Amino acid sequence: MKFNKHITKQVRTRIVKSWQATRNWGLICLFLLGISLSLVVTACSSVNVAKTDTNVANSAGDVNLTFVSYSVTKAAYEQIIPQFIEKWKKEHNQNLKFTESYDGSGSQALNVIDGLEADVVHLSLALDVEKLVQTGFIQQGWEKEAPNNAIVTQSVGAIATREGNPKNIQTWTDLTKPGVKVLTANPKTSGGARWNFLGLWGYVTKTGQNESQALDFTTKVYQNVPVLPKTARNATELFFKQGEGDALLNYENEMILSKQKGEKFSYIVPDVNISIENPIAIVDKNVEQHKNREVAEAFVQYLYTPEVQREFAKIGFRPVNTAIAQEVSSTFPQIKTLFKAEDLGGWNQIQQRFFNEGAIFDKIQAAKSSK
Repeated sequence: MKFNKHITKQVRTRIVKSWQATRNWGLICLFLLGISLSLVVTACSSVNVAKTDTNVANSAGDVNLTFVSYSVTKAAYEQIIPQFIEKWKKEHNQNLKFTESYDGSGSQALNVIDGLEADVVHLSLALDVEKLVQTGFIQQGWEKEAPNNAIVTQSVGAIATREGNPKNIQTWTDLTKPGVKVLTANPKTSGGARWNFLGLWGYVTKTGQNESQALDFTTKVYQNVPVLPKTARNATELFFKQGEGDALLNYENEMILSKQKGEKFSYIVPDVNISIENPIAIVDKNVEQHKNREVAEAFVQYLYTPEVQREFAKIGFRPVNTAIAQEVSSTFPQIKTLFKAEDLGGWNQIQQRFFNEGAIFDKIQAAKSSK
């Protein structure tokens, strides 16, 4: 009996010890399981953080910029834009892609209004930028957002003639001679053509003559214009590539560029001339949608740097950077009397008076058609 009790006690003791051991092992297992789960969670969290960082890095990837300008600037931007792309890549480690468009300044303003999603516009005249202000694409005060009242390039008017100048054209007045065929673009579509028109008109009014004499003079010049191409570049191609005309009115910088390309011709820069000022602006509505204001602003500022102003000067633009203008002054003829659009009333008045439907230019064309 005592033996049986002893056996029973031993069995109970072993069972209890086994249960305690099992319970302790279970706790150990649970402890190890908890550590394992913690490590797994930590590892998963690390993976998620890594993925988040990768997404942030990817979101700062390639950036796009749509740039719209008037036709005669294309040669300059062929040099300038690749330099800016390289600079942006170096400083921001981003690939920058440009979409470029070149056409007549007036046409380009309408193209943007009609849906061409420009981020930056470099146009021939402030009036075309104002069209984008009036239609809500550009904010008021745009001219204060860049140096030099947002004028980034400038030039003056010039007259190209056939090599050797066989018609002996020396001044604006010689464009009225009988038998002289003059080429200039249509001021309804080309900013350059408007500058040409104002150069002719101002030549008269800024040398002591009255506006009736200016109208008579300008009418006589346009009577010698057989065709009005859409853009200044189109007029240049007609003159050089197709041999049309005896004289071509265009920017001085176009004359210089054509010389560099090997064209054989002569040209004159009259000493009574208009300051052709070309503005640049950020298209606020579009950059807000594209979320690329930073690069747009950087590009605009870049155009005023000495190295870029030198690039503009290389193809004939007169620099707006005063230090660079002084540096290259010997390469440009001096102007005796230089007047501006503001001297003719400013662009709003100029548009209404000269280029609106039924205004002075239309009357000149009507008088020409009646002959």
